[in-house]
Amino acid sequence: MVNYYEIAAFIAYFILVIGIGIYFFFKSKSKSEKDYFLGGRNMNGLVSALSAGASDMSAWVLMGLPGAIFAYGLGQVWISIGLLIGTVLAWILIAPKLRRYAIKAGDAITIPEFLSNRFNSKNPALRITCAVIFVIGYCLYAASSIVACGKLFNMLVPSVSQPLAMGISAVIILIYTLLGGFNAVCWTDFFQGLLMLAALMIVPIVTLFLLKGGEGAIGTVVTSENYYNLLSSGKFDWASVATILTGLGWGLGYFGMPHILVRYMAIRSEKEMKKSQILGSCWTFLILAMATVVGLVAHEYLGDSLPEASRELVFVTLVRKIFGYGALALLGGILISAIVAASMSTADSQLLSSSSAFASDIYKTTINKNASDRRMLNVGRIAVLIITIIATGLALLTYYFNLSDIMGLVSAAWSIFGAAFGPVIILSLFWKRLNYKGACTGIIVGFIVSVLWMILFNLGYYGYKAIIFETGLYEIIPGFIAGLVSAIAVSLATKKPSEEVELLFEKVKYSKAEFIAEETRYIKK
Repeated sequence: MVNYYEIAAFIAYFILVIGIGIYFFFKSKSKSEKDYFLGGRNMNGLVSALSAGASDMSAWVLMGLPGAIFAYGLGQVWISIGLLIGTVLAWILIAPKLRRYAIKAGDAITIPEFLSNRFNSKNPALRITCAVIFVIGYCLYAASSIVACGKLFNMLVPSVSQPLAMGISAVIILIYTLLGGFNAVCWTDFFQGLLMLAALMIVPIVTLFLLKGGEGAIGTVVTSENYYNLLSSGKFDWASVATILTGLGWGLGYFGMPHILVRYMAIRSEKEMKKSQILGSCWTFLILAMATVVGLVAHEYLGDSLPEASRELVFVTLVRKIFGYGALALLGGILISAIVAASMSTADSQLLSSSSAFASDIYKTTINKNASDRRMLNVGRIAVLIITIIATGLALLTYYFNLSDIMGLVSAAWSIFGAAFGPVIILSLFWKRLNYKGACTGIIVGFIVSVLWMILFNLGYYGYKAIIFETGLYEIIPGFIAGLVSAIAVSLATKKPSEEVELLFEKVKYSKAEFIAEETRYIKK
């Protein structure tokens, strides 16, 4: 049965995000490559913090994570712990230095461009390698968001099939990303981040009040022996260790996630960076904590009324049970829109990052080296369109052939980025001896090891039989280690960087005061 209050809330939400895209399309004065892909490097601390968080927390934080905890218990909370640790470390260690380094290294606007400029290299190999991995990873990632939107639309409006709903969602994301670029993406992420936080705060608190007020569980509550045990198997064996390491390993992804790293690069000033560090860390803590609480509260309230096959819809089911009647359904529709917000805030960021990589790191370096800003802008928009079509096609394949769930798609993409780029980003910021060959090797080895580990040892996580045997260890961990070791080994075995490259490293190392002074002079002017 269609609930028109929910539909009204959805329509209002879509009008908002498309309106933001139109606004920034007309507001943009320069309409240059830098303005479209990095917002002119002029983001304030609050918007940057929530945009970085919202672009990270896709639909899995409202569907995959609560669903895993609802079904399997508190042992799944290690993912939340790992992500929180990774977020805080990335904001403290990576964000400020990457921003300063990107500015000093030729005012880079993409991660591949930053890495090439970091080594003062004109060789396009590194930028092309990065761009190819971007497209592969982001097609998987964006597909997960489109799948989530399709599932949700189909649940709310059964007459709209899931494939059609996926197509509608993809078109809406495409429209405001094409129109407004980075500014539109960041500001929609900002509002979406607020909506996600409000939804995750309201729903479990209201559910707890209902439980405490005497309203019993809807279904029979069946709690396994180790449901509330942080050790998934109830004892300290390899299954529990692998679960803990896998959860903590998710935190490694933050060091190599391009659509998050570019948020750090876009922050306006050192002063705004401090705001972003605090706000971003606090927002992530609240989101992860409340997503965990949603899973636990739903277990007590819904019991066995929600079949395991539908566990990803646990948040939606809670909202519809509590706010599904009369005018309250309008609030329910707004809360459910948070899932669409989570999906879109990630998909738009991924589309923009992958298109910027194609335009800046493939087209401009190998096809048209003298391309104007206008040409680069148009190429970037065409790339957004093409990658959206590919991601939508992949989402449809996963639907028709039941290839993977939302968490599986996100997990695969997250491991690819974390293993390929995380070690090299860390080394490029903190190790002067890293050279171009070491960086290229680290990226390629991290990517290959991550993919091979997934295929050979981890397919059981994605619903298939592993080729060799199941390890239970998330592929980002061996991939990250392999990328780190290979980057260091090759750098030490080959010629050290030039004096010019080492001098740039030293300038960035001691330039925080210089940056603050420059920004103070600019503000006074």
